[in-house]
Order: sequence, then structure tokens, then C-alpha cells
Amino acid sequence: MTTGRLIAVVGPSGVGKDSVMAGIVASAPQIQFVRRAITRAPELGGEDYDAMPPDAFERAVERGAFCIHWGAHGLRYGIPAKVRNDVQNGAHCLANLSRGALPDAAAVFPDLCVLNITAAPATLAKRLSARGRESTKEIERRLTRVPHPFPEGMHVIDISNDGPLDETVQSALAALQPVRA
Repeated sequence: MTTGRLIAVVGPSGVGKDSVMAGIVASAPQIQFVRRAITRAPELGGEDYDAMPPDAFERAVERGAFCIHWGAHGLRYGIPAKVRNDVQNGAHCLANLSRGALPDAAAVFPDLCVLNITAAPATLAKRLSARGRESTKEIERRLTRVPHPFPEGMHVIDISNDGPLDETVQSALAALQPVRA
């Protein structure tokens, strides 16, 4: 049996994680997209997710429905337990994670790979403003937030998403090539 790998995609809001992930999956269909559960209303969109009320999320945690779960920005996030089996059976799975969840992810997925998507502050500000979900002051707060450091010894691939999306996706795929091999 071939062991797969969880590829955790991290980066600040507005960096284009969802767009980069969609591009990776479209270009490399052998990489599976992981759909998260989030305690966010379904009509808020922004990404492909399973909306769950907080009480249903907590019941799902209690029954072991998630292999990883965490809280951030007033919401709860969960990665379905089946992803662990998929990876153990050889799948390469791509999931949007919070940096704060990486230690838990590394405990569940010892061969964890982190794809850290970055962009210049001006790029982030423009994208966040275009989304129209936050005030100028909230965007400024996001841009001054200091990210959690990566845990020691973690395999991290840094990819800039300041240019055309296709170039970012191709850079990510080239960097992940050894992971896919």
C-alpha cells in the first residue's frame, strides 16, 4: 500500500488560497480537494464548504467525525475523518488549514506538507477590499496580524501569489512534484 500525504494550504485572508487550490486540483486531478466543515452560514460562500451550526459541529467532534478540528476568527473548522483513511490508502489530499492547526495536523499526518501561499500587503489589501466583506479598518487589522510561526521541522513550501494565477498554480505544482511522485 502506498502512503499518501496531506498538503495543508495556509496563508492570510485574501491571498487566494481557494483559487490556487482549485487550479491545482484542475491541473492535477490525482490530488483530492478536501471539503471542510465550517460553522459559517451557507449563504456567505467564499469557498466550497459544508456549513454546520455550532451545536451540530460540537456533536460531530464528540462522535469523531473530524480527524482535525480547530477554531479561528470566531468559527470552528473540521477536516472529515475519512481524509485520514484516504491518505493512508495513498491519496494526496489538499486542505485549507489554519497555521494554528498545523501541530494537530502533523500529529495525525506524519508526512504533512505545508503549502504556504504569500502575497504582498498591497495585493492582499486590494483583494480583501474587492471581496466587500470587511471594512477598511478590519482589512488594516488583518494586514498587521503577525502569523503563527511554523512548527519546528515542518516541510513548508512557500509560493507567492502576486502574479497571474496560472503562474502561481504552475509554481505550486512544480514545488509539489516530489510530493506527488
